[in-house]
Amino acid sequence: MQVYVIAMVILVAGGTLLDTLHKKSARYFFENTEKQKKSASRQVSGGEKVAIAVKTLAVDVLASGEFCNQRRRVAHLLGMYGFVLFVVTTAILIFGYAESAAPAILPVLWHVGALLVCIGGYWFWFAIRVDVSAEGHPWYRVMRADLFILSLLATATFALLWSVFAATFFFVLFIAAATVLFGTVLWSKFAHMFFKPAAAFHKRVTKADGSRENLPEVPDLTDPAVHARYPDIPEYLGINPPNMGLGIKREAPSHY
Repeated sequence: MQVYVIAMVILVAGGTLLDTLHKKSARYFFENTEKQKKSASRQVSGGEKVAIAVKTLAVDVLASGEFCNQRRRVAHLLGMYGFVLFVVTTAILIFGYAESAAPAILPVLWHVGALLVCIGGYWFWFAIRVDVSAEGHPWYRVMRADLFILSLLATATFALLWSVFAATFFFVLFIAAATVLFGTVLWSKFAHMFFKPAAAFHKRVTKADGSRENLPEVPDLTDPAVHARYPDIPEYLGINPPNMGLGIKREAPSHY
């Protein structure tokens, strides 16, 4: 099993590298950073970047702050922490206790991790997924983009079934699902877990240095200087524009 785990690590690393080359993600970030430096209105110090990195880790990574939908956020956190717990305890059990008895807490954490993946994943698949919740498609409609979540769910599910029934059949399915999960990084969303933190950090830096990803600053609509520059604002909205409301966030998109 140790050889298998090492092989999966190599597949993930190789798949992520190939994904980066195929999608030219590194080139995009490099070119975008150069544009950002040219349009920045201030220099962000090293200390500020460290603070931004810490905030990115705390908000965007550990708390999944990018999700506005709280159900989606909770489901993601359940799956994320469950997956991390499941993978870490698996590695500890295989490499640390291959020939000796493991502490009782490790198998418990292994099961908890797999269970959290199942709770968050199945909740997402059957109820939260936009294809189902907003567009009215049946839950069994599968696309290539679903490869990651389905292989992840299969891995956790068959792992639990193998643990409960101790059947070789479920163990084979568990290994097969895990191989698909870690071996199809190039074609699934697995690699995005490495790109998202970098993108979140970059976005916060652009806000701090004033470049704002080359997007215009949203002004104060009550500012007289803004009224003078954009006379349409006071003409159509008045000198003290009201809150425009929630807009498309007013209600859930479920009009199918």
